[in-house]
Formats: sequence, C-alpha cells, structure tokens
Amino acid sequence: MPDQSTYSFTDIVATIKHSSYGSYSLQGEGIGDITVSKVTDRSVHDVASDGSIMTSKIAGNNGTVAINAQQTSYLHEWLQGLFNFLWQADTGEWAHIEMTIECPKMNKMFYCNGGAFAKEPDEPFQAQGQRVAWTLLFADIQRIQLTGVH
Repeated sequence: MPDQSTYSFTDIVATIKHSSYGSYSLQGEGIGDITVSKVTDRSVHDVASDGSIMTSKIAGNNGTVAINAQQTSYLHEWLQGLFNFLWQADTGEWAHIEMTIECPKMNKMFYCNGGAFAKEPDEPFQAQGQRVAWTLLFADIQRIQLTGVH
C-alpha cells in the first residue's frame, strides 16, 4: 500500500508580534495563504579568464513572508494597525517585527525576526471581495525541522 499524507492549512499556526504593539495569532481565519521566501543566493560562481570556476558559499537568512489576507478580515485590520503604529513610531521601532509559523504535521517551524513592512499594500475594490497582499521583509528566517511531532 502506498504512503499517504494529509495536509490542512488549518493545522498551521502563525503568530506575528511587535513588542510595542502586541501580537496576533492566526490559524487560517481571514487568510488566503502565507509564503515564506529566502532572498539570498547561497552560491555564486566566479569564472576566471581560463574558464576555472570559483564557487562562493554565501551566508544570509534574509527573506520575505507574504500574507494574503481577506480585505474584510481582522487580520488585515490588525496588520494595517501595526503598519500605522510603526509609521508614526520612533524609527528604532520599525524593524522589530517577529513571526513564527508552526507546521506540526510537516514537522517544521519558521522563526522570523528583524521584520519590517516592504510597503503599504495595494487595496483592491470591486464587485467581489478580494485579498490584500502584505509583504514583510525579515533580516533572519530560520527553518527549524521538528522531530517526533506528528
């Protein structure tokens, strides 16, 4: 019999927090999707004039987390509130967003820190409700492989 696995977005728990604003935990409500993306290439080739290749191993865990929220959701409202708070706050507050994304059924977790908003999102208005794309830039995104969790 073949191996079988099951996925459900509702098994994923994400928490966004800022020490001066508070935190928001979500488990599927008001959200379309979350995408974690690393930005830094880990290898780069340098080609010498004779064709020899030097490979460089590059450190860097920076990246983005894109959150697509329903435009009428409390999540969107909370993110807008956090953006507005940080825009008015002291510059030292700007890049201190933290986020965890726990995926216990897949035995992984993401811990993101040093976060800031890329920009205030575009907001669509049309006959049918839409999603609003929030992008957070993080200085450090750690993917942690969990063991013994099912």
